[in-house]
Amino acid sequence: MSNPLILGTRGSDLALTQARMTEAALKAQGIEVRIEVIKTIGDKRPDLKLSEFSQGDNPVVDKGIFTKELEEALIRGEIDFAVHSLKDVPTELGDGFEICATLPRADIADVLLTTEQGLVDDLTLLSESTIATSSVRRARQLVWMYPGVEVVDIRGNVPTRIRKLVENDGWAGILLARAGIERLGIYTPGEGSFEMDGTTVHAIELGVDSFLPAAGQGAVGMEIRRENSAAREALATINDAPTFTRVTAERAFLARLKAGCQTPVGAHTWFENGGETLAMSVRVFDEEEPTAEPFVAQVSGPATDPDALADELMTLKASA
Repeated sequence: MSNPLILGTRGSDLALTQARMTEAALKAQGIEVRIEVIKTIGDKRPDLKLSEFSQGDNPVVDKGIFTKELEEALIRGEIDFAVHSLKDVPTELGDGFEICATLPRADIADVLLTTEQGLVDDLTLLSESTIATSSVRRARQLVWMYPGVEVVDIRGNVPTRIRKLVENDGWAGILLARAGIERLGIYTPGEGSFEMDGTTVHAIELGVDSFLPAAGQGAVGMEIRRENSAAREALATINDAPTFTRVTAERAFLARLKAGCQTPVGAHTWFENGGETLAMSVRVFDEEEPTAEPFVAQVSGPATDPDALADELMTLKASA
């Protein structure tokens, strides 16, 4: 009997849920897995804003705040592969690393959670509200779509953020990914609300055509050391090819854009013509000039060449 593959993951409820999803998929293929929980600096310092991790004497650049320690465990051979929420993974991986597989993608929409019935009936009231999010992409889109909205920072895992909303009378809502609250069983699509600590929380799904998600949002990806062929072969048995194609295009655009965790950019991909064509729309805000209009574009091309879409978008951006 061969040794089980060792799966590395963060220890949050959502990370563990996604690790167990991966474990179940591999076990269905007859591959044994052991889960190893590893704390990242992002988990150890929930008091810091995401932007603050890139400051100080030992800065952690891009989104490595959620991946650095997992990659170090890969280098030491303590784990065979790491499971990530792909939207948290740097677009440019270090030498010797690769994303080799993805699970089937969940819904990619963002969801506004609010305790105020008024927002359910009229989203224009956001212009008079205070909304909490840790994402610069969400913050910039909110301000662009609803001038006058006040955006404040929030940290913590998903249940913690929802409890902060319930406890804070000054906040009208928070923004989270639908995939996370759905995977945790907190939110059931179509129901419109749920209970948290005796308070009714309303969930308003934001259309992905108007409020663009993050690149990789809703996707669970597996990262390996490139030379680990055994892990690559095992993970290939559970790879969802449509998801992998879509996130390849989205991450390729971010890589060409040299986008980091403080780059406000949304990306949305979908298939057309029975899956033969891949389409992608993007919205990129200026990091330095908050009042500047974003770059907006949409392209499509053969689904067999997702990188070409990223190249075409960069050509359009260069000429904009």
